[in-house]
Amino acid sequence: MKARLKSIVLSTIGVIAVFSAVTITSCNNDPCKAIVCAYGGTCTDGECLCPSGYEGTHCEIVTREKYEGVWTVFEDGTVTKPAQYEIRIKNGVGATDMTISNFYNRFPGNDVSIRVKGDSIFIPQQVVEGYTIEGSGYLNWERENFYPEHGELIVHYTIENPEGKRNDFGVNTGVPSTWSH
Repeated sequence: MKARLKSIVLSTIGVIAVFSAVTITSCNNDPCKAIVCAYGGTCTDGECLCPSGYEGTHCEIVTREKYEGVWTVFEDGTVTKPAQYEIRIKNGVGATDMTISNFYNRFPGNDVSIRVKGDSIFIPQQVVEGYTIEGSGYLNWERENFYPEHGELIVHYTIENPEGKRNDFGVNTGVPSTWSH
């Protein structure tokens, strides 16, 4: 009986030792153990996977914040002459939604909706005061002294007036619009 009890005790101690070793080893090898992801991001294999609208090593950057503010637009469309004017990009409702005031140097009080994702903006097709607008743009990282003090967006878009005349800024023809921050 003593031998059997001794065998059970030793077996139990062995199982506990193996379980402890596996637990300690797996905890030490967890690449996400010390990583905290912000804004609902989740850690996988030591890296944060960020929800739409957030970026950075730990999802700590709200993507749309780098677009917010006043931008100076320089453009020369296929229909219009060269122009320079200011627009304001401001936050919309969702984490990726924004609006542009004074788009195309028009539409007072009627903003154009955009979506942001990483270094890109998307202008979904929409009609504002009878004008049909759509396009996209991206942050130009080649510019010296770029972000955050001096940003530059290269924007390709078309705008069609109520009579059907289309002004193209680098979508099919023409030169892309340049927006400086």
